[in-house]
Amino acid sequence: MPASTPADSFASFDATLTRHRLVPLGRLPVTTLQVNVGKLCNQTCHHCHVDAGPKRTEIMARATAERVIDLLAASPAVETVDITGGAPELNPNFRFLVESVRRSGRRVIDRCNLTVLSQPAMEGLPQFLADNAVELTCSLPCYTAKNVDRQRGKGVFDKSIAALKMLNELGYGRPGSGPTLNLVYNPVGPFLPSSQSELEADYKRELGNAFGIEFNHLFTITNMPINRFAADLERNGMYREYMALLVNHFNPATVAGVMCRSLVSVGWDGAVYDCDFNQMLEISLPPGLPRTIFDLSSTDDLAGAPIATASHCFGCTAGSGSSCGGETV
Repeated sequence: MPASTPADSFASFDATLTRHRLVPLGRLPVTTLQVNVGKLCNQTCHHCHVDAGPKRTEIMARATAERVIDLLAASPAVETVDITGGAPELNPNFRFLVESVRRSGRRVIDRCNLTVLSQPAMEGLPQFLADNAVELTCSLPCYTAKNVDRQRGKGVFDKSIAALKMLNELGYGRPGSGPTLNLVYNPVGPFLPSSQSELEADYKRELGNAFGIEFNHLFTITNMPINRFAADLERNGMYREYMALLVNHFNPATVAGVMCRSLVSVGWDGAVYDCDFNQMLEISLPPGLPRTIFDLSSTDDLAGAPIATASHCFGCTAGSGSSCGGETV
């Protein structure tokens, strides 16, 4: 089975929904527009479902970024623009998107890998983010150097800690004031995340005691069995075992909160998807729906539309659930 394709021959997600009387899985009004501005990144992480890295050339063009802003203006129900990548800050249109969205009064989330803040020509970026009240959601798969460097590369932990200290100095993550700073935990192996609340307490204790670092919340996100992580599972003979783990831990209570119900994902080329994972697998919206933001007049047009699913969706519905905002139950 190719590691980059949905594991439909392993188990049927739709059949599972039917068995639990949870079909049809339909879209609610879209409140989040998630924009993937490209696959260029300064890191190459083992768990990355985007297959991002320094050699990727897929980058959102200015015309596409401008169309995102036009679509936002025509979509009053959208409250949040969630900018991701790659390292989204490496896109030359990143600041244009941030400033344009903020002028519209919407909330902006930047999914930051932390180490990009130490890249050349990024010296003024932290202050720019703070000045525009950009909410940061930053990947830090553990509070120990060994586990972080194992998943994300040698020296990443130290650079991440330096970035977090710099953000704290700008007011990020300070209780009761300043911009929001959230951290993201991904398991370093083929298993489900532990309790989000317990891990958050552990992170706050360990990072606080060792480095004086503060942050607002920790989100736990399940590693999705696609692309780079799936390839790693295949190499280690763990792919079917991991899929079985996800399928066997399907939790029907998570379905109501899956992110695809209120989120639309926009690719670097303007293509439209139900979620970022479907985007990486190039699973388009169901037949009859627009294919790109250039064909979509408003995200309101998608309310009530069906959602395209495949077996990787078990990753969002296993255990306590998984979304861009962490646990769903």
